[in-house]
Amino acid sequence: MSLESVRAFFATHAPDIEVLVTEASSATVALAAEAHGVEPAQIAKTICLRAGEATMLVVAGGTSRLDNRKFRDRFGAKARMLDADEVVAATSHPVGGVCPFGLPAPLPVYCDVSLRAFDEVVPAAGATNAAVRLDPARMVQLAGAEWVDVCREPEPVA
Repeated sequence: MSLESVRAFFATHAPDIEVLVTEASSATVALAAEAHGVEPAQIAKTICLRAGEATMLVVAGGTSRLDNRKFRDRFGAKARMLDADEVVAATSHPVGGVCPFGLPAPLPVYCDVSLRAFDEVVPAAGATNAAVRLDPARMVQLAGAEWVDVCREPEPVA
């Protein structure tokens, strides 16, 4: 159902964007980067969080990590990750397939500025083996998202 809701979303709002379904799992950043032939930072991971009573989605570069101070300063509350059942209830998407498209009900969506480093990013598409490729600005537009700066820079690889 989740993959179908994402396909229906793109059929209606962006028929030029193809939902890519792979044989291999893309449920983690590393698996998704391998499946789609991109660097891990280009994977647009979607995190389902609660800040106080508000449930929201934060989409960030695959190697970025949430910065608790930046998040609290922006949203006025500590971020709390939802568990797998809560994620499915809020998004209809399984963990590893969560994206800001095809949601059963509107949720606030925020895209971290870490995504702006790329001309193309690869968010999941409602299943652990589905994704789309699109420009970060178009993702923000399609998701009705807002740009935020809530992640810390990835640690350099030694």
